[in-house]
Amino acid sequence: MSPVGAEDRRAVERVTRSLYTAIETADLDLMQAVWLDSDDIVCVHPGWPALRGRGQVMRSWAVVMGGAPYVQFFLTDLETRIEGDTAVVTCGESMLTGAEGSEDGFVGARAVSTKVLTRTPGGWRVVVHHSSPVLGTSEDDDDDHMDDDDADDGTGTGPQGTSEGDGPRG
Repeated sequence: MSPVGAEDRRAVERVTRSLYTAIETADLDLMQAVWLDSDDIVCVHPGWPALRGRGQVMRSWAVVMGGAPYVQFFLTDLETRIEGDTAVVTCGESMLTGAEGSEDGFVGARAVSTKVLTRTPGGWRVVVHHSSPVLGTSEDDDDDHMDDDDADDGTGTGPQGTSEGDGPRG
C-alpha cells in the first residue's frame, strides 16, 4: 500500500488514538463509535481467540475495560498505509496497568498491534484490531542466572544434550 494525503493519514491516526483513549477512559460509547457498525468486524486481544461480530467484539471491550482500575498506552512506531478506502495501521503498544500486589502498584507490558480501517460516509472506522504480546528479550528472561552447562544447545534436546525431562535442571 502506498502513502497518501496528510488529511487521510491524520483522520486514520485520530481514530486509532481514539480507540486507545476509549480503553484508557473506559468509554464504551467511544469504543463503539470507532468501530464499523457491522457483524463483519474482528478483534484479537493478546492471548484471546479471534472474536467476530459487533456483539462479541463490544462485549470483549467491556470486559477489558472493566478488568483494570488503571491503564495507559504509549504508542511507538506508528505506521499508517492507505490504499483507496482501506487503511492499515501498525504500532507498538507499551501498556501500564494498575495491579494489586505489585511493588509500586503498576505492571507494564508490551504488544504489537495491527488495525484495518475502512472509509465510510461517516469517516474512518476500525474493521480489524489484532494485538499480540511481545515476548521478553534474552535480557529480560528469568533464565539469565543459568550457566553454560544449563543452556539448551539449540538442538531441542535440553541442557547438556539430554532430552527435556531426562536429567536435572538448574
